[in-house]
Amino acid sequence: MKIALFTNEFPPNIYGGAGVHIDFLSQELAKLGKVEVRCFGNQSEDTENMHVLGVNVSLTKMTDDSNPHIKMFQNLSRNVEMAQHTPDADIIHCHTWYSHLAGIFSRELLQVPLLLTTHSLETHRPWKVEQLGNGYFLSRWIEQQAYKTSDGIIAVSQQMKQDVIEAYGVDPEKVTVIHNGIDPEFYKPTFDSELLVEYGIDPTVPFVLFVGRITRQKGISQLISAAKHFNKNCQVVLCAGAPDTPEIAAEIEALIANLLAERDGVILISEMLSRDKIKVLYSHARVFACPSLYEPFGIINLEAMACETPVVGSAVGGIPEIIVEGTTGFLVPLQSVSRTNFNPADPEGFQKDFAAKVNLLLDDENLASRMGKAGRLKVLEKFSWESIAKTTFKYYEEVISRFEKEHA
Repeated sequence: MKIALFTNEFPPNIYGGAGVHIDFLSQELAKLGKVEVRCFGNQSEDTENMHVLGVNVSLTKMTDDSNPHIKMFQNLSRNVEMAQHTPDADIIHCHTWYSHLAGIFSRELLQVPLLLTTHSLETHRPWKVEQLGNGYFLSRWIEQQAYKTSDGIIAVSQQMKQDVIEAYGVDPEKVTVIHNGIDPEFYKPTFDSELLVEYGIDPTVPFVLFVGRITRQKGISQLISAAKHFNKNCQVVLCAGAPDTPEIAAEIEALIANLLAERDGVILISEMLSRDKIKVLYSHARVFACPSLYEPFGIINLEAMACETPVVGSAVGGIPEIIVEGTTGFLVPLQSVSRTNFNPADPEGFQKDFAAKVNLLLDDENLASRMGKAGRLKVLEKFSWESIAKTTFKYYEEVISRFEKEHA
């Protein structure tokens, strides 16, 4: 089977969970079939079963950067080239709206099925208008057309399956759930006190860790506000980079300044750290915090759990399918979220509830240790990439068979 994987992110250009997903999935799929990766960038790689081709912009030279939609035009241009550089495939598998047009083009040109993985939905991320301007309305339209056109859909959680059915009216029979995963041989307890010192973290004081982009959906502003209620016996380490906009970057900077006025031990690491360093931070942390306001799955929670660190997360999206309440961590209810300013209906209540769960683990090292070990066992049982790739490959076969019958 020749599998065409279309994606924005691919190593070394990874900045989110979708990129991590495609990295590990492609490696495992290459053990089962021929994989053709088309991505954004200048990547070029050839191995026995995987060919990676990065696509740089070459068609959008008719305007300059003063055009507010230049980035969107460049995305569209790359989609044309991704399709052009895919002369044959047995199935096309797209990841995020950035590659959906290429998937639609190639489906019609090659007459093979189109498969989508739902890492998130544009219609559920209205704050992206801050980042894309009116381009957001086009990205949402592109995504809608792709879901209407696709022959199969992989949802990364049960909640995500329900979301895509409700958002785009797709046939439930066309959607299957295959969870994200991680490599537990890479993500495992790994300790290096010198690395902590390098980033200003005191190895002798427990710390609460956040890892994620500075974006509305990750709830970092809620976490910083919640940290005012954390017990004083801890540090707060924010490994947060790649802000969506200058405005949200300034907002987070102000919140951190206010927090520093009330407590010591607040460390901001604004660079995007390598996975080798991140797993050390996971391993040393007393608790990992995932205060997301929108999270289709939450692969970072698996990474932390695999490193034997308990997780306190908001009970949204796919997070409740990862954290076992009271066993591998705690879930904090998040009532409703405003789709205009993307804040919880009761932000102060959520912040205090979140802090209360974090404080339980700060005060009880034995509890944190038990939950951390239970978390790694959960990962080993359910979330390895080898099993996920085999399930995905089997689904490819089902979709191809159905497509061929419908188009005979």
